[in-house]
Parts: sequence; C-alpha cells; structure tokens
Amino acid sequence: MAMHKMQQRQLPFVLIGAGLPILPGLAGESKSYAERLFSFPDIGPLSEADAIKAVREPIENCGESIQPQALDEIFRLTKGYPYFLQEWGYQAWNHASESPISVQVVEQTTALVTQRLDENFFRVRFDRLTPREKQYLRAMAELGPGPFRTADIADQLGVKITTLGPIRAGLIKKGMVYSPSHGDMAFTVPLFDEFMRRVIPQFEAY
Repeated sequence: MAMHKMQQRQLPFVLIGAGLPILPGLAGESKSYAERLFSFPDIGPLSEADAIKAVREPIENCGESIQPQALDEIFRLTKGYPYFLQEWGYQAWNHASESPISVQVVEQTTALVTQRLDENFFRVRFDRLTPREKQYLRAMAELGPGPFRTADIADQLGVKITTLGPIRAGLIKKGMVYSPSHGDMAFTVPLFDEFMRRVIPQFEAY
C-alpha cells in the first residue's frame, strides 16, 4: 500500500495483555503516560509471544502487515517493555512507505524513538533526582544493564555499602530502581542504563 494511504489511517495501538490504557496518539501525551507507568513499577515486560502479538495485531486490524524480522527487531530493542513496544510500533507505522512494514523501517526509526524516549520518558524522573541519586544510577549504568549486587555498586562509587541506604531507599520510592532479590538492585525499566550513559557520559565516583 502507498505511503499516503497508510498514513491516512491512524493506528489504534493497543497493547494486548499489558493492562495499560489505550493511547490514541503519543504526541503531547508522552510525559503524562510515562509518569503513569512509573507509578506502577511492578508492570514488567511482556513475553516475546505477547510482545509480538501486541505490535502485530493492531497493524493487521488495519489491513496491513509487518515482517517477522521487523517484529523480532522491535522485541530485541524494547525487551518487551509495553511503553517501548507502543513507541516503536507507532513510529514504524508512521514511517512505513508500504506494507509489509520491514525491519529496515524499524531500524530507520530507532534514532527518532531513542530521542523521544530520552526527551519524554526518561527525563520525566531523571530531572527530579538529586545529584547523588544521579551518581548512584550512573554507577549502576557503568556496570551494565543489571541486576547488580549492592556491594558492587558501592565499590563502583568508592564508598561503604552502609552509607548508601538512604539513597537507595529514595530511588526505590521514586520508582527508579527495585530489588529483584535480597542484596540486588535493578533499573525499573530496560534501556535506562543506556540513557544514563548518554545523559552523563563521564562517570565520577562520590
């Protein structure tokens, strides 16, 4: 189908099984939607099957299709996280010139999606953090995507683990991190480690 015909049809992007509100258009609503997601840190990623279904079905309901390779790439990029699935699917739809939507279209939209996430989704909470909280998260990002041992975070920051309790508690309260098991810490949402390395290129210990 020609580009102008696809773009005339708004994609009713609904995340199947995610338990999230329908977002008819992302423009101008990203921050409020992102904040609502941060209010529910236990909303985890979808399975690969559910994530692919969440992207594919709205497209097929509009009479179009998307290549399996494109769905695989969206899942790889999003780690199955609902908000990211919606953003990548929405942008792939907007930028496709024909059906089926190809993996090349998904790759071409990645820079735009990353910019949108940085400006809207990740910035919502980052700007509310204290300098020491930002350093704590940057130390986590230095270690990778996680989860991490709290002792390793303390070593990265060059401090005793006993001094980090209040900072860690504050970050948990703000929905930035959680403890998947005793002694471990992890980012609440995927890709936040990459954002932290972009927004604070140079890590500095306390």
